[in-house]
Amino acid sequence: MEEAQRGALRRGRARLVAALRVAPLWGPLRERGLFTRPMVEDVQSAGSRGEQARQLLIDLETRGKRAFPVFLSILRDTGQGDLADMLAAECRCPSAPPQLVDLRPVQLELRGEEHPKNVNLPERLSVPVQAESERPQVPPVPVRGLAVDKWNQDLVYQLRADPCGRCLILNNINFTTGLGLSTRHGSDVDCEKLEKRFRGLSFDVLTQRDLEARDMVSELQKLARQDHSALDCCIVVILSHGCQTSHVQFPGGVYGTDGKPIPIEKIVNYFNGSNCPSLRGKPKLFFIQACGGEQRDRGFVVDSNSPGDEAPRGSVESDATPFQAPSGNMDEPDAVASLPTPSDILVSYSTFPGFVSWREVSSGSWYVETLDSVLEQYAPSEDLLNMLLRVANAVSAKGKYKQIPGCFNFLRKKFFFKCQ
Repeated sequence: MEEAQRGALRRGRARLVAALRVAPLWGPLRERGLFTRPMVEDVQSAGSRGEQARQLLIDLETRGKRAFPVFLSILRDTGQGDLADMLAAECRCPSAPPQLVDLRPVQLELRGEEHPKNVNLPERLSVPVQAESERPQVPPVPVRGLAVDKWNQDLVYQLRADPCGRCLILNNINFTTGLGLSTRHGSDVDCEKLEKRFRGLSFDVLTQRDLEARDMVSELQKLARQDHSALDCCIVVILSHGCQTSHVQFPGGVYGTDGKPIPIEKIVNYFNGSNCPSLRGKPKLFFIQACGGEQRDRGFVVDSNSPGDEAPRGSVESDATPFQAPSGNMDEPDAVASLPTPSDILVSYSTFPGFVSWREVSSGSWYVETLDSVLEQYAPSEDLLNMLLRVANAVSAKGKYKQIPGCFNFLRKKFFFKCQ
């Protein structure tokens, strides 16, 4: 779809969401090849008529060059020609680039020595110059693109609500004895840092401590079922022991205090478009401080200009637990086959899948300590992905055993936190 057509859909979105009758559209959308049956069903699951209309317009932008004119045709066929006319008027995109007109030569004299009159000088050039009034208007290029990008609705998620979203922190410290899961000393330090940080970034923060797996699931589902319509974002933070699990999209799992694992993939999918319609099209951020496995990374020899090892300041612990293959058939093929494509989701892991994640008793985990520091310094000016690169770079330079955070990013736009 051309950019002018996308712009028309976005400028007309408020009127379309208010007036569009979606029920007559489903059949023609499938018959004309714009949407498949599963895609239609996915849009229908968005909730109210207005929510379905909003999601339809978002999905329509991804359906190729034919989508805009075919959609206008369907609107007219279903008696909604006034909306089609409105979109056509909003579009007004020229079919060809503007032609240069009124060209006339002028002479440009290069600086140099004076020459006698009536002598043909090779330095004199005849150059066609367009009249000032005829030149196409090109917006000036900003000196600092970051400040402009931050308010570009096409490229940046807009956080205007106050608070801008909810943040749930699940902090597991004490585990049932006999499971081989040690007490996570220092995790309260992590939790306090993140509570303060996200409150300062205009989030409504709720913290739950030492939950069994079923209670963790209950809190996550409770958050996903809330109405987020008036909010712009959602954050989930999990501080616990972790492990490797079978997965399709998002690797790893986290333990409840009873030693039962919950796959990260399952946690993320509570908040997808099907299960949480009021967060569709809005960023959903997950920060996981837990091990991805039991491997210890000793790193490799680096050049002298690379950061050296930093000695840990105190006792260092790992959030690792050995990986055990699941007994029986724990995968559900039907459920996996029906997983919707993730969008507007970012999952930040404290460590690369398969490796341990280090935590210091006095100062908390390397990952959370660094994340908090980077957010404090750079959140007013940098987007989230850029800050996560800073976190990865800083954490990778720590300690004898190495650790590098990573993320699975399905965001469609840049994400800037709302700084007060």
